[in-house]
Amino acid sequence: MVKNQYHPAHVPAHRVLKWGCPDGVPGIRGRLELTAPSDAGQPAGEEPARTASGALPQGLSIGELLRLPTLSAAEVLAGRSGLRRVVQRLNVMTVPDILPWVKENEFLLATGYPLPRSAAALAELVSALDARGLAALGVKLGNYIEALPRAMLQRADQLDFPIIDIPRHVGFDDILSQALTDIIDRQSAVLARAEEIHRVFMRIVLDGGGLPEITEKLSQLIEGAVVVLADDGRVLAAARLAEVAASLATAGLLGEDGRIAVGDAIVPETRVQASGDLRWALAPVLAGSMRHGRILAVEGERPLRHDVLIALERAATVIALDAAKKLAVTAVERKFQSDFLHELLSGRVRSVREVSNRATSLGWRLDRPLVVIVAELELATGDGLSDLEEQRLRARLTDGWICAVHDCDPGAAAAGFATELVAIVGATDHRDLAEAAVSLARSVAAGVARRSRRVLSFGVSRPVAAPIELATAYDQATKAMQIGRRIHGPGTVTRFDSLGVFRLLSLVDDTEELRSYAFESLGPLLLLDPAERDDLLRTLEALVECNLNVARAARRLYFHYNTLRYRITKLERLLGPFTTDPNLCLQIGLALQILRIREVLQDMPSQLRTPDAGHAAGQELAGSS
Repeated sequence: MVKNQYHPAHVPAHRVLKWGCPDGVPGIRGRLELTAPSDAGQPAGEEPARTASGALPQGLSIGELLRLPTLSAAEVLAGRSGLRRVVQRLNVMTVPDILPWVKENEFLLATGYPLPRSAAALAELVSALDARGLAALGVKLGNYIEALPRAMLQRADQLDFPIIDIPRHVGFDDILSQALTDIIDRQSAVLARAEEIHRVFMRIVLDGGGLPEITEKLSQLIEGAVVVLADDGRVLAAARLAEVAASLATAGLLGEDGRIAVGDAIVPETRVQASGDLRWALAPVLAGSMRHGRILAVEGERPLRHDVLIALERAATVIALDAAKKLAVTAVERKFQSDFLHELLSGRVRSVREVSNRATSLGWRLDRPLVVIVAELELATGDGLSDLEEQRLRARLTDGWICAVHDCDPGAAAAGFATELVAIVGATDHRDLAEAAVSLARSVAAGVARRSRRVLSFGVSRPVAAPIELATAYDQATKAMQIGRRIHGPGTVTRFDSLGVFRLLSLVDDTEELRSYAFESLGPLLLLDPAERDDLLRTLEALVECNLNVARAARRLYFHYNTLRYRITKLERLLGPFTTDPNLCLQIGLALQILRIREVLQDMPSQLRTPDAGHAAGQELAGSS
């Protein structure tokens, strides 16, 4: 027999809240404590009811249920190892085919009348109830079944599925009433504790506290280490992290870069996880559909049970509210900064005094040699991002960009435009301003790379002496970024002064004139079949880059010398004697550079696409041969 005393408070297995003298976070008038549960009425070694993900307990355990007055004389016939199963609801079996109407975490009550008569059928019923996640089966023996068969009890022991002998004098309505009352009282107590915890964290925010104070208070409440993480694993705030750093590193959670990797960043609910002797809880910080990170709580002196998880979830709610408030304020500030920066870079602000006053109010230092840095995100064709996902990605990149720029130059101006990231930084090395600008740009690129795995292409302008010259510098940086990406590929840092002849070509605003020049110089070659055209273009580029040195060009192309001589003859039939005419060679070289920085082949003039033009070119080539 299981004899237990019933506690009217209905919460012996849970910690309770009490208020003590002021302590903890400065400015907080009370101190919330999570006290240890009373051991009265709880058998040695028995743990509180286990729960699914989330902090609120979903019921009471079978062991706790048996301490109710109506079940004080009940006897556990089998499955004693499963007394920690959770009861969320109760049901009465009135028909033999009960399986379609049972639910998970249910305590099923039955008399002998609807139960199967064969031992094998009773054993199969136990298996079926366990498979559906029921907590236990309570049977009132008597008129229809005097005793349960051994096969049924053995099956229950194998599955750790409790079977309870209900005394004959106990009515099912009394069991239902007391059990449901206990469950509701427990839920009410938990909700009351949750409300008190929430008030403590809200008081911190209302008294001017922020993320560090909330983290410190949560660490005090749960008596363990607490870390607030960004989605990429960066530590935003921490309390007592040094105490568990070695354990986290041993478990493979703490990286050399200081980031903490605890599985998927998208955590929908509070979860308790373990690795070896290390146990931790992870709660998402959500405000609507926006994720603001996660809270990691490492188990310390206090086990990760209901009260700890409640405190964790309430802290996550308050952190989300604080993050949403900061985002709203930051959005307004950034909009103001972005608008002013856009006016400055577009040349609409011409008053030096106005620029100086507005820049000073924003904390920008524009009274020094300045350089404009432009970066653009390289989206892969297979990313498949929706408009909303791309918008969020660019918002996170803007955050990382501004932080990286200010880490390198606290007085810099930085913002994110529709498709690009822009910064105005100081070039303080008077010995070589241009080289100092490139070095600073690379430092910013490294800072962005630490915060994001995305590839960015960078362009750096010439140094300018006054803010009113920034519009020209912005144009230079944009061209350097665009041309550098086409020449060197994505992810490079390109300085405007390093573009060489491309710099001169980029200054020609008449795109049609450049296209016309390229087609006048290379037209017959561009009209060939694409495969042959591209092959001969590579040959021509190698010859020009090797200064018409046939032997060196052949080695670069891995051609036999005579093979290259044959190709040169073919090219001169198309383009003219460029190997002996320096002016023609220069003209062809410039046309090749135009091809590299302009999408000429994808935007050919219509007159060069006509069949007559192609036929005429073919006739001319045939005649010359």
